[in-house]
Amino acid sequence: MNDHLIPVFDLGGVFLDWNPMYLFRKLFETEEDAQWFYDNVCTSRWNLDFDAGVSYAQGVQEKTNAFPRYFDEISAFDRRWHEMVAGLFQGTLDIQDELVAAEIPTFAITNFSREKFHECLEKYEFLQKFDGIVVSGNEHLIKPDYRIFYRFLDRYSLDADQCVFIDDSYPNVAAARYVGMKAVHFQSPEQLRKELIELGLPLKAT
Repeated sequence: MNDHLIPVFDLGGVFLDWNPMYLFRKLFETEEDAQWFYDNVCTSRWNLDFDAGVSYAQGVQEKTNAFPRYFDEISAFDRRWHEMVAGLFQGTLDIQDELVAAEIPTFAITNFSREKFHECLEKYEFLQKFDGIVVSGNEHLIKPDYRIFYRFLDRYSLDADQCVFIDDSYPNVAAARYVGMKAVHFQSPEQLRKELIELGLPLKAT
């Protein structure tokens, strides 16, 4: 293994342009109705249940019991999940490709449902390029719980100070730093490239 830091990526918001509002805007006539649905029915907090290992069948059933008038829209959160992904961030894909070409190992720690991750693994080629991925839905642990970082380090026999963690959520970045990793708060592929170069990784300056 080389002497460079080992990059450990988040996926949603770093590689995948994922936002439930992309789907909700198709389900409701107005932005206000779509936002209300996100804030009150299919919420960010509810989505974390799936990331923590709850099945979509169970989660959708419980939510439709609570909000029966929104049966179709709640069911769409499962059936039309991939419409929440607008695309991939090409700049991050380019960074990954350069790291792989330089024989730098790359890993990921992601808050992701087990079911949807399995679907994405078949759909997105970039996921096959990682040397290892820890998926919250498999572990029943979600970031920023620091235990998922320790589990990652144990699984791949890495020391925290060998790694640089990249995430668009600052609480997750703070958790990585708590366990001893270096960390970058992702804001754009351009900013990420600059910070990784400053940390000594062999990327092209743009």
